[in-house]
Amino acid sequence: MQVQSAAVAWHIYQLTRDPFALALVGLAQFGPMFALTLYAGDVADRFERRRILAASYFVEATCAGVFLGLILAGVTETWPYFSTLVLFGAARAFSAPASQSFLPQIVTTEELPRAISVGSTVFQVAVIAGPAIGGAVLLLGTDAAYAISLVLFLTGATLIYGIRITPKPRLETLPSSLLERVAEGIAYVRRRQEIFGAISLDLFAVLLGGATALLPIFASDILHVGPLGFGVLKAAPAVGAAVTSIALTAWPIGRFAGAKMFACVAIFGVATIVFGLSENFYLSLAALVVLGATDMVSVNVRHSLTQLATPDHMRGRVSAVNMLFIGASNELGEFESGVTAGWWGTVPAVIVGGLGTLAVVGIWAYLFPALRNVDRLSDLKPE
Repeated sequence: MQVQSAAVAWHIYQLTRDPFALALVGLAQFGPMFALTLYAGDVADRFERRRILAASYFVEATCAGVFLGLILAGVTETWPYFSTLVLFGAARAFSAPASQSFLPQIVTTEELPRAISVGSTVFQVAVIAGPAIGGAVLLLGTDAAYAISLVLFLTGATLIYGIRITPKPRLETLPSSLLERVAEGIAYVRRRQEIFGAISLDLFAVLLGGATALLPIFASDILHVGPLGFGVLKAAPAVGAAVTSIALTAWPIGRFAGAKMFACVAIFGVATIVFGLSENFYLSLAALVVLGATDMVSVNVRHSLTQLATPDHMRGRVSAVNMLFIGASNELGEFESGVTAGWWGTVPAVIVGGLGTLAVVGIWAYLFPALRNVDRLSDLKPE
């Protein structure tokens, strides 16, 4: 996915030279995710999550194949690429809640926070390698990057389908209608202020601090580092996240988890401002590493909190609400960054986003004292 993401962003910008086109890359994926994620969460609570994941990855492989076919056919109009991104966003809508709610079926409650850190480490290795590989392969051609994505998506679908687990018995009776089941999940999130505060805080931080959506512009027009430098910049947040996730695996967050989450989101905002102001490649790289490191602490707290405070029969729907806020907000954040860059210029858009993130931290610390006062994650229990 990271190789494909780098290829699509670079390809669309080279075709259009328009920041708004990068905004549409995010919007094309946000639409189906927004429309389908809550339904996908209900599906994850009623059907085998392993099969849902494998099917989703196969559809994502199909999208990579379509991208490859388009570029080999010499298509330069952008609408076929955006149409394929809509299908890709639909597949992600189903994979996200199934993926998040799948891990607690494999490990015990006591192991879950550390398992989340291990999973985050493995994921961040891919996030680091993907943009770096994508940037390097782009030197050979965008078609090569799409071909690699196709092979890796198919490999992922096969490996996920090969996982064998013993399904846990479903002891809870779910409401009969889809609307009632979805409403039950939303009501649970709204009732648990720790969960609602954590996912809404991350929503606005990602929405306002979406500097990474503008990396093609920074790499091409501000830092002048070309496609290989673009790949390195795109991988930098993942480097910070990977190092942090390794540290969290060895030394899990102990006390004051809520306060640490707020502090790290504030540092995330500061790093965004530094990146926006920088005209030096290495300073920009360092700011992105810090951005990724602080975001990983927030992600670890949010994921652990959401899974530990939710009963298993509702994890799919609660994860769907989480992903609707967080996963879709990544794409909406790209849209917001592209639009504001078109209005005010690239650098002012990033700086304003960082300042907005700092403002949100202060407001949320006041509005959600239950989240601010979360001490040990292991003390959290489902209702």
